[in-house]
Amino acid sequence: MHQDIEEILISEAEIQQKTLELGKQISVDYAGKSLLLLGTLKGAVPFIADLARAIDLPLELDYMAVSSYGASTQSSGIVRIIKDLEGPIDHKHILIIEDIIDSGLTLHYLVDLIQRRNPLSLRLCSLLVKDRPRLKDVPIDYYGFRIPDKFVVGYGLDYAQYYRNLPYIGILKPSVYEGTKPETEHQSPAE
Repeated sequence: MHQDIEEILISEAEIQQKTLELGKQISVDYAGKSLLLLGTLKGAVPFIADLARAIDLPLELDYMAVSSYGASTQSSGIVRIIKDLEGPIDHKHILIIEDIIDSGLTLHYLVDLIQRRNPLSLRLCSLLVKDRPRLKDVPIDYYGFRIPDKFVVGYGLDYAQYYRNLPYIGILKPSVYEGTKPETEHQSPAE
């Protein structure tokens, strides 16, 4: 376990098992349809890669980069599109793939934007759903795990762009983002 992790919340094996289960269900639900997995950069990259391999259908992948966090542990409430889709989606079934649903602000904005582009259908799949009141309600069609309202990293989730490469989901020690580590312990999160 990485030294900045307080606790491993979801193991690598649990993530892989749940991803296979979701892939099987999505394969059944979208049989015979033109499915496009729309991943959100950067956090959903490991999940969408594993999920795509678990889906037994021909499918397309595309990505959007949206941001409302920056280097903070809380959403700013201001959503910015950093990278848009490569092409039109009006004749496709879209499944948005998210790493985590927290306040719902970013996802609500993204769902609204995609719906205005007239896809055949639009659903949402998130690896994690935080147990907390949402500022904006979003329909969750598929999800992997409900987690407590803690700041988590790993398997694509980050703090200030670090920890994405951890193979599990872990609770980040508050001392890392509150700046309360003793000076002798300060080091790059990647160390």
